[in-house]
Amino acid sequence: MKELRVSARAGTALAALFAASLLSVSAASAAGDVPDISGTYWITEYNAKLQLTDGGPLPLNDAGRAAYAKNVAGLNDGSITDAARKYCVPDGIPRVLANPYPFEIIQAPPGQTTIVYELNHQIRVIAMDKPMPSDMELLPFPFYNGHSVGHFEGDTLVVESAGFNEKTFLDATGAPHTDQLRTVERIRKIAGNQLEDVATITDPMYYTRPFSVRFVYNQRNDLRLEDYVCGEQHRDIYSIPGVRRPQ
Repeated sequence: MKELRVSARAGTALAALFAASLLSVSAASAAGDVPDISGTYWITEYNAKLQLTDGGPLPLNDAGRAAYAKNVAGLNDGSITDAARKYCVPDGIPRVLANPYPFEIIQAPPGQTTIVYELNHQIRVIAMDKPMPSDMELLPFPFYNGHSVGHFEGDTLVVESAGFNEKTFLDATGAPHTDQLRTVERIRKIAGNQLEDVATITDPMYYTRPFSVRFVYNQRNDLRLEDYVCGEQHRDIYSIPGVRRPQ
């Protein structure tokens, strides 16, 4: 019983700390110090393939084209597994940005922005106003969604991510990347209570130049994130343009 009482007190303390951090962010936002982008969001349109902002194809080099062809062939014949869909591992960036399930941005605890995705229950931790760790620090600990640091430039949250493992695709078609992948996202509120995320992708091992993709989300604070378990029925996402029902 003593352990239960200690656990309960600890839980209450954590809840109070989290609530205080939210109030701190709200107060800072009201004072104009930190833009408030917190809330629940749902993408306006789903595309399995990355849509570049310049309308062109992926700028693959020879090694990238070979890797992409191998991924496409392997996904088609079953020799390569889409682990994100089969085993519920994280999607990686930018694929997670395109997913057709809601997500929540929480500007807490202090010094951190947290993004919680319904899809696969992915959690991205963005350290605010901190430098990106060095390559020597990142290499031993590659993450599916990389390591992220962020800061505000006016009304825009700028998020830089690096230190990715090579177990993910850039999109649902199998677009490849290496552990040299780096992404920079510019996230901001736009007209109509929407959120925009423009991500610039750099990977000199597979691509001839950096390229950008853009995602737009509707704010949906009427929604609550639901359970997501591989192989089980999930939220109805077929109202999202671009999502096709299984044949």
